[in-house]
Amino acid sequence: MARMITLRSSDGEVFEVEEAVAMESQTIKHMIEDDCADNGIPLPNVSCRILAKVVEYCKKHVDAAASKSSSDDAAGSGISDEDLKSWDAEFVKVDQATLFDLILAANYLNIKGLLDLTCQTVADMIKGKTPEEIRKTFNIKNDFTPEEEEEVRRENQWAFE
Repeated sequence: MARMITLRSSDGEVFEVEEAVAMESQTIKHMIEDDCADNGIPLPNVSCRILAKVVEYCKKHVDAAASKSSSDDAAGSGISDEDLKSWDAEFVKVDQATLFDLILAANYLNIKGLLDLTCQTVADMIKGKTPEEIRKTFNIKNDFTPEEEEEVRRENQWAFE
């Protein structure tokens, strides 16, 4: 039986996860290696709603890696890279607040794959948009005066050529 690690979210929810799943996070991995995991690991920056999503992501990726290594000789079994990619694509189809919370959690927990996935999702939301469209997408108020905006456009003209 795999060793279980207890994670405690900022709002007090307790998650029992397999060590391999917890170790997807470099932050948690270092705590485990430093013997700081015996009484559970408090995660003051991660709510239970987001931690549940993070655990789901880590589980899926640990399972995918495990089925990949055990199916090297039996081609065809296990989770294909395409299946995992499409699972990832579905995983980040969430509202903006959740996406940004996932980025913060992935950064705090140091889960590179999740951080790359969530940041790429935001980059894709920005790509090809005008500053006005980006402001609208992310609900950002334009605090430039028309003069300041004109100056910024002039200074960065090369980017629009």
